[in-house]
Parts: sequence; structure tokens; C-alpha cells
Amino acid sequence: MRRGFLLMMILAACNPEPSRFGFGRAATVREIDSLNISITPDGKGLPVGSGNAALGQVLYTSKCAACHGATGTEVSNNRLVAVFGDTVKAKTIGNYWPYATTVFDYIRRAMPYNSPGSLTNEEVYSLTAFLLWRNGIIDSTKEINAHNLAAVVMPAKTLYINDDRRGGDEIR
Repeated sequence: MRRGFLLMMILAACNPEPSRFGFGRAATVREIDSLNISITPDGKGLPVGSGNAALGQVLYTSKCAACHGATGTEVSNNRLVAVFGDTVKAKTIGNYWPYATTVFDYIRRAMPYNSPGSLTNEEVYSLTAFLLWRNGIIDSTKEINAHNLAAVVMPAKTLYINDDRRGGDEIR
């Protein structure tokens, strides 16, 4: 048995690596474009659409509460809500995130956990509005869209220093 295993390992090591493994297929241009999204802190790249906290609350209950809790405060590792200055150690939207556009971008790319990228732009805007409202950042009646989301001032923005160095390797 040992000799057979040893022989198998030697033969495997002697065989050249195949040029192709034959897994999957090449992605289409449409598939690549659907994932090739970049939203900057100043709002460049935000898609057309709008949403508000009322619609976001309905969506949150059906698509987010299972992982984040009914109000966004119940699950310590997935906590979303804490106002700036709260003594909670969790890094939430209200006390850690520097840009509102980042909230939108993250939800759009990664949520819901079991089906990332499945939300429409309107759903993402609504969830973003709901979470910003729950964190005390915007009024519950404010409608957010591509034109005004970047103007939302996040409380934790002052905790960050803009990296404006030039002359070396720049990754932007």
C-alpha cells in the first residue's frame, strides 16, 4: 500500500502541468461589465435611481434582519447602527464609515449575503437611506439619489486623513 502511494506520488510529480484545467468558461463582456463598478467618495459612478428610508425599512426587514437583527443593533459582529460617540466598540455606519457612497457601494456589491449583487439600484438607495437614517445621519423623509448621496456628511469622516501623497506608486 505504501509503495503504491509512493509510486503514485512520483508519477504525479513527473507529469507536466496541463496548459488548461478545463474548469468553467470564459466570462462574457456583459458579466464582466455587471461587476466592473466603481463608486468614488465624491459620487462618481453612482447609478441612476433613488430611495428613501420608508422603503428601505421594508427591504431591511425582509432581506437584512436575519443577519443584522431587527434594528441593526442586536448582532454584535454584524452591527450596523450606533450613533457617533456611542461607547459601543463595534465599527458601524454611524461611528466608523467615512463616506455615504461607500455604504451604497458595499451594499450593492456584497449584500444580501446569500445573494450578493441581486438588489436593484432603487433597493440599494432605499437600504442606504434607511441605514443612514437609523444612524441619525439623515432625516427619515430624505430621498437619496446619485445627485445628493455624496453630499451626506458622515460623522466619522473627521477621523480619517486623506492620502494625497504623490510621486510613488499610486493605487486609486
